Order: sequence, then C-alpha cells, then structure tokens
Amino acid sequence: MSINTDLKVISILEDIKKKKDSEEKSISVENDQEINPIEIANKEDKSEIRGKPKSGRFWKSKKERFSSIVKTKGIKPDFQKKTALRLELKRTKELSKQIIEQIKEKELVRKERRRENIKRAEENKRKSEIVQVITNTAKLKRMKKKQLRFIEKRDTGSTINSNK
Repeated sequence: MSINTDLKVISILEDIKKKKDSEEKSISVENDQEINPIEIANKEDKSEIRGKPKSGRFWKSKKERFSSIVKTKGIKPDFQKKTALRLELKRTKELSKQIIEQIKEKELVRKERRRENIKRAEENKRKSEIVQVITNTAKLKRMKKKQLRFIEKRDTGSTINSNK
C-alpha cells in the first residue's frame, strides 16, 4: 500500500514539474522580453516542493511559526456603537439579576410555606391524638417492653382543656 502512495506522490510531482515548464514557456512567449528562469524559480520557491516526509504523510504541509504569522487587529467599532453595546450589556445584566432575585424569592416563599405546612400538620396530629392518662403507676411496672415503647410523655393540661 505504501508503494502505491509513493507512486502517486511521484506522479503528482512530475505533473507539477511539467506545469512549471509549460508556464515558463508561456510566460516567455507572451512577453517579448525574456524573463530569467532563475527569477521564476525564486518566486516559486516560496511555495517550495518538499521531498517525501520521513513519516510518509505526503499531505502534511510545512508548519509556520506563530511569530511569522501576520495578524490584523480587525475593524474597531466606533464610540457610539461601543456605548450602545455597554448600555445593552448593563440592561441584560440587570435583567438577569432581577430574574435570579425572583427565583430566589420564589424558593424562599416555597420553603416558608413548606415549614408552615409541616408545623400545621404536627399540630393537627397532636390535636387528633387519643390520650389515655395513666394514674396508676403500678401498671407501668406490669407492662411488657413492647407496650412501654408506645408510651409517650405529654403535657396533657393544654390538650384536655382544648378538647373540653
């Protein structure tokens, strides 16, 4: 497979050489003045034809250093456009801040409502409890462990008064 690519590269190089020769002839024929072929060669050396790279990847082009690359700063916007852009940026930032604040407020309201609901549910649970007052403490000593687990201490004064 590498032999096939080598043959292709060689044929491409030969085609390029033929084109150069035909261009040189056409240039000398078109102009009455004869142009030095060395000058043409120097001009074309800039797009030099390199030999086969060691890696075998003939399609790789020659790399340029970043320092040699010419960069343009581009077209700068005028003062009015800059100020308009700044104002637009300010407006969008303010809008985004407002939206974020609204979202935070909604979240706080939601959390507060949840807390209130939990509190109300707890109160309702306490109100709906069926309370049985144990006056005889000897009963506690006779109870089994499982029964003792269900016993809870409560301030029954407020709940008894509210039920009456």
